[in-house]
Amino acid sequence: MLNSARSHGLWELTAPPAPETAELLGSIRVDAAIVGGGYTGLSAALHLAEGGANVALLEAVEIGFGGAGRNVGLVNAGMWVMPDMLADMLGDDYGERLLRLLGDAPKLVFDLIDRHRIACEVERAGTLHCAVGLKGLRELEARAAQWSRRGAPVELLNAKDTEAKVGSSAYAGSLWDRRAGTIQPLAYARGLAGAALNAGAKIFTRSAVTSAGRIDGKWKLQTAAGHVIADRVIVATDAYATGPWSEVRAEQIHLPYFNFATQPLSDNIRASILPERQGAWDTNEVLSSLRLDRAGRLVFGSFGALRGTGAAVHRSWARRALGKLFPRIGEVRFESEWYGLIGMTDDHLPRFHKLADNVTGFSGYNGRGIAPGTTFGRLLALHALGQLDEKDLPLPASAPTKPSFRSAKTAYYEVGAQLLHLIEARR
Repeated sequence: MLNSARSHGLWELTAPPAPETAELLGSIRVDAAIVGGGYTGLSAALHLAEGGANVALLEAVEIGFGGAGRNVGLVNAGMWVMPDMLADMLGDDYGERLLRLLGDAPKLVFDLIDRHRIACEVERAGTLHCAVGLKGLRELEARAAQWSRRGAPVELLNAKDTEAKVGSSAYAGSLWDRRAGTIQPLAYARGLAGAALNAGAKIFTRSAVTSAGRIDGKWKLQTAAGHVIADRVIVATDAYATGPWSEVRAEQIHLPYFNFATQPLSDNIRASILPERQGAWDTNEVLSSLRLDRAGRLVFGSFGALRGTGAAVHRSWARRALGKLFPRIGEVRFESEWYGLIGMTDDHLPRFHKLADNVTGFSGYNGRGIAPGTTFGRLLALHALGQLDEKDLPLPASAPTKPSFRSAKTAYYEVGAQLLHLIEARR
């Protein structure tokens, strides 16, 4: 996309073609307009169209251009925040409702994949949260206990069982979440777009919204070559927001996250690394993630941006880190590399915003975009259709707020990750 090999990397190379879309030209009138063509916006468009609404989605670049097309592809349940802490922060009513919703969110993703026959390399073997040392193991013990009390199908594995599932002796244990899995994230976004189009939604790409205003009680969304008149607007731009309602971007600290994909591993090596095809990540503060794609490429990532000196530093670190995790892998050769932005809120929880009259949106996914984005998009559609009352949403309405020292923190995380990986690469 945009002729940049480092924007979507392996996913752009291996995803099925995007459905045909075009720039908005002229004027259209719809019931609901959606701004943003990621998981939230595409899910909202699909569910609105299936509910009988006349809906148009406006995407500034291409389908899945933002976080939806760049991430690792882990379809996780819940959020980063511990289950009990989430309930404490939001109160029992909202907290437990959000936990139930996000606990079931991977199932919604997999159901949509099945129902619409989306070709996105889906694997349903769960995910492994891997413990680094005793501190990491204690964290996972607490997570396991809190999820188990809520009936979630999670299992705490010891070091031996973790080694069997990961193929590395580096971890003290792991939390296996059977609800979760992996997908090819850009392929899933494109598949959602195709499903929404088939349901009757209109999707316009290269159609950034430049301004928004009220006319006779309706919303007018202006693009470079046209405009949309809509009764309601759903804002689904999150960390890549520009133009009107870009405050949802400004309320987040941006963490860059990169991925490297190896060449396809040989059959004997592939059989010993993540043999059941779980996706995995560790408990380090500057975490690492790993997974295989359908062709046997090992995808390995961590915090950092592949720009300037960062590209060489993170590449060198990734080769050394993979060599430590899997000594038998031999010389590590990367086939593609890419990075994107994770939007982090100050409390690591998502937000529900009423940005204006009849303008709503969820944002702030904190690195958990696939399942929450799909689920929140569906909820926004049900709310717009009048089938779900605001009081029954999983989050209370809040106004966007800008975190203190936002720009400095964003720069700190990028530079800090590079320094850490520079030091580790030389050990």
